Amino acid sequence: MKIVARDIPPRAAWALEQAGVHPLLARLYAARGVLGKDELDDGLARLLPPAGLKGIDEAARLLADAVQHHRRMVIVADYDCDGATACAVGVRGLRMLGGRHVDYLVPDRITDGYGLTASIARRVKERGADVLITVDNGIASVDGVAEAKALGLTVVVTDHHLPGPELPTADAIVNPNQPGCTFNSKSIAGVGVMFYVLLALRAELRARGLWDQATQPKLDPLLTLVALGTVADVVRLDANNRRLVAQGLRRIRAGQMPAGIAALFHAAGRKANVATTFDFGFALGPRINAAGRLADMTLGIECLLTDDAGRAAELAGQLDAINRERREIEGGMREQAMLMAESLFQEDEDPPPAISVFDPDFHEGVVGIVASRIKDKLHRPTFVFAASSAPGKAHELKGSGRSIPGFHLRDALDLVAKRHPGVILKFGGHAMAAGCTVAADGFEVFEKALAQVAQEWLDASTLTRRIETDGPLAPEYCRADMVDTLHREVWGQGFAPPTFSEEVQVLSQRLVGEAKNHLSIKIIHQGNPVDAIWFGHTEQLPARVLLAFRLDVNEWKGERKVQFLVEGAQL
Repeated sequence: MKIVARDIPPRAAWALEQAGVHPLLARLYAARGVLGKDELDDGLARLLPPAGLKGIDEAARLLADAVQHHRRMVIVADYDCDGATACAVGVRGLRMLGGRHVDYLVPDRITDGYGLTASIARRVKERGADVLITVDNGIASVDGVAEAKALGLTVVVTDHHLPGPELPTADAIVNPNQPGCTFNSKSIAGVGVMFYVLLALRAELRARGLWDQATQPKLDPLLTLVALGTVADVVRLDANNRRLVAQGLRRIRAGQMPAGIAALFHAAGRKANVATTFDFGFALGPRINAAGRLADMTLGIECLLTDDAGRAAELAGQLDAINRERREIEGGMREQAMLMAESLFQEDEDPPPAISVFDPDFHEGVVGIVASRIKDKLHRPTFVFAASSAPGKAHELKGSGRSIPGFHLRDALDLVAKRHPGVILKFGGHAMAAGCTVAADGFEVFEKALAQVAQEWLDASTLTRRIETDGPLAPEYCRADMVDTLHREVWGQGFAPPTFSEEVQVLSQRLVGEAKNHLSIKIIHQGNPVDAIWFGHTEQLPARVLLAFRLDVNEWKGERKVQFLVEGAQL
C-alpha cells in the first residue's frame, strides 16, 4: 500500500479562498479540480439544460401525446437502487404531469435476468399498455424492444449504461452514452436521466398550452429520490451530479421528502435533518438494494411511492429485515470467498492480476457485494459467481465483478468474449462494475482469460493499492464543528470525501467489537491525543506510523469528540 497526497493547485485554492470559501474547503475543492466558486453554485438554474440529451425532444413529444390521449404507460424498472428510484421518479413525475394510467413492472433478478426481455415486453402488453418506458436499462435490450414494437407498443428507452454494437429500435432513446449525444454529464445516473425526461416533458406540455411557468407542476420534490439513486449507484459526482445531490440533500434536511425516505432514515437509525451522502450510500441505498437481491424490488419501489406514513414505516421495516438477512448471507459468503481467493496464491506471493471465484452454494443476489469486499482487501479486479437459480438455467453461472482504477471491467469482458467465443453468454456494465453470465463448464476458461487480460493491461504501479489523501490536517481544524461542515458537503465517487495523512505516534491499541475485528487506537496528532478506529483491521501498528484517515465525531453522554476513521497505514 502506498499513501500519496493529492496535488493542490495553489492558484485555484487561493482564488476559492479569496471568493469567500473556507480555507480548508478551498484546499479540498482545488485538489478535486474545482477552479472557481461558480462551480460550487448548486442552484437549479446551474443544471445542464435537457436539450443537450439526444432523443429527449422525441421522448417528450411521445410522452406528451400519451398524457394528452390518456394512454396507458408502463415503466420497466431495474432491481437496484438507481432503478428503483428512477421508477419512483417516473411514476410520480408522469402522474404529476397529468398521466392518468401509469404503472410499473420490475424484473426478477433470478427468473427474468437484467433489462427489458421479450417475455417482459409481453407482460407489459398483457397489462394493457400502450407505451413502454425503460428506466436504468434498455440500451442493450435489442430483442426486448423488437418484441415490444412487434406487439404494437410505443417504446421510450431511458438509460445511462454503455451501449453495445447494436442499438435497439425504440421510438426514442435518451442515454448520454449513446453515439452522437453531446450531453456534458456522461456519468449521470439512470434516475437523473428520467428526471431530465420529465423536465423536457413538462416543457413540451407547456408549449402545448397546458400551463405556463407560473402554473406548471413543480418537479423539484423528486430531487430527493434523484439524489438517493445517484449516490447509491456510485456514478462519478461531476458538477451536474453534485448539484442534483445537493438539491436533494437540502430538501431532506428541511424535512421535505417522501414518506418512504423518511421511514428509511428512521429504520436505519439515521437523522434526516443532518443527512449526508454517506447516509444514501451506506444506510438507505443498501436497504433498498437488499429487496432486489433477496426478495422483490417491488417492496423498495412501493416504499418510495407511498404517501402514507404508516405504510412507509411498515415497508421500511421489511426492507430493514431483508437487509439484515442480506448481511448474514454476505458474511458467510465473504468468508468462504476470501479463503478461496487467498488460496490462489502463497502467503509470500502477490495475488494473481485478476481473481474469479465460484461456489455452488453462493447466493447470486450478493455476489456483487462479496466481489467488492475481496477487491477492497486484495486490490485486484474480482469476479464472484453463483449458480443460476432461474428455471432451466442450471448450466449457467451468474457473476458480478468489481474493478480497480486502470482496469475497465466491461471492456475486459468484451475482450474475453472475443477471444473465447461461447464462454460468456452475455455481459454488461461500467468501468468499475460489471456483470456476466458464463457457461458452467466455461468457468476455468473465463478465470484464466480474465487474468490474462489483467496481466496485459495492469502493471506494478496499478496493482499497488494507493490511498490518495489531502495531506496533513492542521490542528485548528480538528474540531467537531469543522467535521460537521465537511459532512454537509457533497462527496462521493470521483469527488472523494476528505482523507488526511500524517505520521502519528501510537499510544495504545486494542481489538474491539463482538468479533474483536476492529482496532481501537489512541494516537498523538500534532501534539494532541485523539481516538482512532480501524474497522475490519486486526494487525497491531508500530509505535510511529503514517496513517490515512477520515474525520468523524464520536458522541458520548452529550460530549462530542473528533475521532479518526483509519483508511490505511504505510508501514
